[in-house]
Amino acid sequence: MKTAKLILLVLLSAAFFYACQPGESTHGEQEFKGKIAKSYEDSEEWWPEPARPPEGAPNVIIFLLDDVGFAHVGSFGGLIDTPNIDRLAQNGLRYNNFHTTALCSPSRASLMAGRFPHSIGLGSHALTAMGFPGYNAIVPETAKSVANYLQEAGYVNYALGKWDHTPLYEVSQVGPFERWPSGEGFDHAYTFMAADVHQFIPVMWNDHTPEPYRKTYHLDQDLANRAIEWITGHKSLKPEDPFMMLWASGSMHSPHHAPAEYREKYKGKFDMGWDKAREMILENQKKLGIAPLNTILTERIDEIPAWESLTNDEKRLYARQMEVFAAQMDLVDFQIGRVVKELERIGELDNTLIFVTSDNGASGEGGLAGTFNETYVLNGLQTPFEASLRYYEQWGDPTTYPHYHAGWAMAGNTPFRYFKQSEHRGGQQDALVVHWPKGIQGKGEIRNQYHHISDIAPTILEAAGLSMPDSYHGIKQQPMDGVAMNYSFNDADAPNTKQRQYYEMFGNRAIWADGWKAVTLHAKRMPWEINVILPFEQDEWELYHVAEDFSEATNVADQFPEKLAELQQMFDEEAWKYNVYPLYDDMIKRLAVQQDRLFGDQKEFVYYAPGAFRIAEKASA
Repeated sequence: MKTAKLILLVLLSAAFFYACQPGESTHGEQEFKGKIAKSYEDSEEWWPEPARPPEGAPNVIIFLLDDVGFAHVGSFGGLIDTPNIDRLAQNGLRYNNFHTTALCSPSRASLMAGRFPHSIGLGSHALTAMGFPGYNAIVPETAKSVANYLQEAGYVNYALGKWDHTPLYEVSQVGPFERWPSGEGFDHAYTFMAADVHQFIPVMWNDHTPEPYRKTYHLDQDLANRAIEWITGHKSLKPEDPFMMLWASGSMHSPHHAPAEYREKYKGKFDMGWDKAREMILENQKKLGIAPLNTILTERIDEIPAWESLTNDEKRLYARQMEVFAAQMDLVDFQIGRVVKELERIGELDNTLIFVTSDNGASGEGGLAGTFNETYVLNGLQTPFEASLRYYEQWGDPTTYPHYHAGWAMAGNTPFRYFKQSEHRGGQQDALVVHWPKGIQGKGEIRNQYHHISDIAPTILEAAGLSMPDSYHGIKQQPMDGVAMNYSFNDADAPNTKQRQYYEMFGNRAIWADGWKAVTLHAKRMPWEINVILPFEQDEWELYHVAEDFSEATNVADQFPEKLAELQQMFDEEAWKYNVYPLYDDMIKRLAVQQDRLFGDQKEFVYYAPGAFRIAEKASA
């Protein structure tokens, strides 16, 4: 009798466990298909069917890197050791014509929604929101994420790491949570809700609950540990059900933190300086087929000094800055490898669709000396060289919050010009690796079709055998702007399906169409400058035939004025269509207006211990 009771208890517990599993849709009640009579004997039981993805639908993992330039990954010509990403590339595909939005928040929102950033309110960073449809940082309910759609189809979804496209005033334990990972279709989340985080003492959220402060070896190791726990748990309990995971390291964004043994590994490796590094990288890119053989190395921009013009102390410190950046990326690669090896161990690697990419180009926000503390940069200040030099030995340890010199960002974006925030290729062309043995026949091949970060979401849906729903919980959904990339998986010569692509970031604008690109760097503002205000009509537009000029080295605006005018008109059409207007460039005022909107005339704030904590600084008094 005791045995029977125990068996019954186990069965009931299992039934309750599976009934409560995340990922099974609880929305849209199914019509009862049994029979109800007065007596049980004359009635027929019926149970609603849980959502099930199509047979063979893959797991999905997006390894989203932060501020990683086109030329940082080894298999894209970079000088940093990235053997695990390179192994995925060797057994998958590399896309050398893949583009982002040039900034973190918009790229991440566009990635999840499959729509252009301005069409979902994220035309800028969530911190610089404005009260216009393209910039309010409020992703509309008509543009739910690919994770929402997968969740409805029976996927279980996990978010790890950086999540910074939620409006700051919504980041607290009282929400609202519609724009948190849970609102975007993630059943479990372990994230930091900010642009960056201290990698040794991270400020984390476990779903909606603030995690206690605690020191760690390095956050990326923690993220890999969690990923492995969640994946193995998922496949132990529901081996037949696929999952989607967003694994978004905050590393390579400032602060550049790495354990001592990683920092030691790269000592002396970058003593050649950024000018020589660019030459070495482009040579590698040509050998690998990542850059065409006729690619021209763009000239070093005037703002960046020649390496040989620096003093010995400057060379020593700036080389150290790059050593630490490389150490951090090496560590991230190792953690990615741990997750991939676990997939292989449990037999899930072949049917896991893996993307590895970045949110924008390498960041020049460290300015013309780098900084031991990013706070300088965030306030529009350049760190005195002598102040940073004092931290030479500690650079990258927990006592610093560093960022490297913009010259190294230039090298990380080889062969292109400019940096993150710019709509030249240095700001928005990124490496993309796609790995899916079950769905991709070729190994180690390169694809040069033109694609954008908004194209990943429709690619996932197509790989899963799903269509985007017309409505979600009764709300009609706007079509995805992105186009699926699957057509190129097994056809290297397939023609582009994308016809045109606009870009805008902080007034920097560009448009690509049919192998041509028009672009302007608004007010010629560098990313380490907070406020440079200029009437937009005074901006100088450039024209590049990127189908033949991979690096945007030769401005042909004077030779083809009609083509430039055509593209400018096309940009205007796209700008009106996707909520790009109005343009605005007073960053300081935008930040101040956000503060005013949050607090208005309120002068007094009362916070009660112990519950009032993990309140964002800019969302508190």
